[in-house]
Amino acid sequence: MSERFADYGRPRKVDGGLKARSTRGAIGRSWWSRRFLEVLESFALGTRLTRGRSYARAGQVLRLDVAPGRVTAQVQGSRPRPYEVSIALEVFPEALWSRIEDELAGQAFFSARLLAGDLPDELEELFAAAGAPLFPAGVDQLTQRCNCPDFAVPCKHLAATFYLLAEAFDADPFELLHWRGRSRADLLGRLRARRAEAAGTPTSPPQTSIVDTGPSAVDVLPAAGASRALAGLAATGVAEAVDRFWASPVPLPDRPPRLATGPDLLLRQLGPPAPAIGGPGLLERLRRAYRAFGPG
Repeated sequence: MSERFADYGRPRKVDGGLKARSTRGAIGRSWWSRRFLEVLESFALGTRLTRGRSYARAGQVLRLDVAPGRVTAQVQGSRPRPYEVSIALEVFPEALWSRIEDELAGQAFFSARLLAGDLPDELEELFAAAGAPLFPAGVDQLTQRCNCPDFAVPCKHLAATFYLLAEAFDADPFELLHWRGRSRADLLGRLRARRAEAAGTPTSPPQTSIVDTGPSAVDVLPAAGASRALAGLAATGVAEAVDRFWASPVPLPDRPPRLATGPDLLLRQLGPPAPAIGGPGLLERLRRAYRAFGPG
């Protein structure tokens, strides 16, 4: 039996592996994880994705780590030693990230949603307009490696990693941006600095002293209240106060009203077509056609 077929037996049972939260149907709840999987499934990878989804749900993935430019995982197959998997995607250059951060900091809507831990769907359009598409446009933009004997790329171990990666994006949308080169802490820190700079926020508020000189002290009571407020601001920190100002007091809706929509918004809402009429591949072809014939 050739070596590349030696791994086609049943996988070894794993205790404590990472299991997909979705037990049936499609994987991915948020728009960003669904969009990521739409791109993957549009590559017409066939049964390898089905088997990879089964691996993800069975808990065959032992470890999954996201770092700038690279996702690594360990996946247990039928052999004793787990397979080492990596999926590389180019990070955005610093100059490009700087332009994107200027755009994000300049719009209160994006600042509020990001500080609330959410990625608005308009973010995809903002990145695309900056020449930095969030999602790979083709399989050639991904460098996929697995040390299993299967020659197919992606193999089922890589496919299982893709599905668990989509669920990792569901749990923390900033992991998608981290993969592209900016961690949550780094991105939000840079946005805070830009907002503070644009607002001309002083690093230390002026202090006001009050001297009781008899009846005239009544005239300065409002100043005393302002002094106490400024002292409290100094104690909590200007950056923290600015963040509270931008944050929403109530949970924001998943899809806020918007003035304009991209031509493929309806496609994202409808989901992939049935296999009888073309499946996920048709969805990606329609999206490209809409963008080609849409307003330039």
